[in-house]
Order: sequence, then structure tokens, then C-alpha cells
Amino acid sequence: MISNYSKQQIYANLNSMPDLITPITKKRGRPPGPNSKASDGKNQSLVRAMTLLERLSLAPTGMNLTDLSQQLGMPSATTHRLLSTFEEMSYVEHDSTLGLWFIGLKTFSVGNAFLNRRDFIASSRPYMRRLVEQCGETVNLGVIDDGDAVYVGQVQSPEMMRVIVKLGSRSPIHASGIGKTLLASMTEKGVSNILQRKGLPQLTEHTIDNPTDLRRELTHIRKLGYALDDEERAIGLRCVAATIFDENGVALAALSLSGPKARITDSRLTDLGAAIRQMADEVTEAIGGCKPAGAS
Repeated sequence: MISNYSKQQIYANLNSMPDLITPITKKRGRPPGPNSKASDGKNQSLVRAMTLLERLSLAPTGMNLTDLSQQLGMPSATTHRLLSTFEEMSYVEHDSTLGLWFIGLKTFSVGNAFLNRRDFIASSRPYMRRLVEQCGETVNLGVIDDGDAVYVGQVQSPEMMRVIVKLGSRSPIHASGIGKTLLASMTEKGVSNILQRKGLPQLTEHTIDNPTDLRRELTHIRKLGYALDDEERAIGLRCVAATIFDENGVALAALSLSGPKARITDSRLTDLGAAIRQMADEVTEAIGGCKPAGAS
């Protein structure tokens, strides 16, 4: 089971998705109208507003009203009303010259509050810097959210050829070191639920796309204490990763070392695996966590 920490929506940059409450106008003393909530109990005004913000956050060059309303399947008038409300609250910005809407700075500020609240991210940074100095490769910090590996921290390698990921970006859980080490920390039921929802899309010729093979790989990861992504997400890229645990021995996050296969050679894998496992254990201890019984 993954810690409640990793169930939070994590957006550390302009992809941040704050937990907003859209103003809803209703007459005092009257019950909500028949269209205010769907049959599943979700408030449709809030769902539309959050969906709009999420879509806009994925467009760094901005979107015009027509494209945004079409992609969301909402009338232009409704879309414009939501945008205007968010603009007044500084969650979106409008360039009247270009006719484009952009995600606003306040969205970043509110979403970034997660990083300020989560001590493990700040606590991990000095260990990540030390690992970069020790191994020379980029170190990432990630968690699981909605069945994906999400990157929430990074210290870059000083090498000219290095791995750079955008904070808040996602990776398929079965095709990344961070994802696989966290999967290996889950129960069989938890793994099955994610595989049923996400499947095993093949990203490269090396991606594990068979459930039986993946489960065999997870067993191997548990024995080693670290995971290997061997060109499974991108050709020429390798990474090793290990899990950070909370005070209850539940997987909280993971550290990974990433770099080109030309530098992360077969001869270095054992040493790098031991290094990432040791550093993840040190972070676990620093935040008051503990490894579960039987963990390598």
C-alpha cells in the first residue's frame, strides 16, 4: 500500500493544480438546482472549472477560447465565464493582443504549497546533492499519483550530457526506475489495480509489457533493494532507483540516479544500485521513517 502522502495531487510548477473552490451562486433558503450535481454527487461547476485549469496547464504557449471550449466540450460562453472568474482570482492570465489564455502565477503558488508542506522533499535535497557529487549523474525524487510516477524533485548532473525532467511531469509506472521500485513496495492487490487501469504500453523495445514478466521483475527488485530502468522508457537512458519509507514502513517516495547508458555501464550497475539504496535508506532515517520488516 502506498502512503497517503503519495495520493496527493502533485504539481510543482506551472502544471500545479490547486484545490480550488469555484464560487457557486445560489439563493439563500433554496435547495440546489437539479443540475448542480451529477448522479455520482460531483459538483459539475467545480468539475468543469478544474478540468479547464488542468487543460490550460498543459499548454505552455497558451490557448484561445475557441480551441479550449472545443477540447473541453463546453459552450464558449461557459468557458469564457470560468476563465474570467479565474482571471479575477489571478489563476489564469489573458493576452488580449494574441487572444490567448495562460495558466497564472497564483496557480503555481498554490500548487507549490504542497512542496512546502511535505518535509520529505526538502529533507531529501541535501542527500540528492551528495549523491550527484558521489556518482556524477542526475538524481530525481518521485512519488506515485493516480498510477503514474510523478517527479517532484531533481538535482542535475554537472555533465554536459545529462537527464533533465520537468517537475510535475509523469512517467508510466512500469517503465521507470522510480515507478518500478514503488510498485515493488505495493501489495499484489495494489499492483493488480494499477495494471488493470493503466495497462502496460510498450514505449521501447525494452519495455516490460507482460504482467507475468513485470511481477517477476518486481520480485527481483524486492531482493535487490533497488530497481533498474534499462532503456525501458527511452533508448539510451538508464536509471536505478530505491524506495523511501515513512514512519509506518509504507512507501512514501523514491530516489533515482539517471544518465546515458554510455556512462551507466553494466560494470557500474551494482555499485550505483548500492549507492541509491543506501541514500534512500539515509533519507528514510532522516525523516523518521523505517523500512518494513524483510525489506532489502
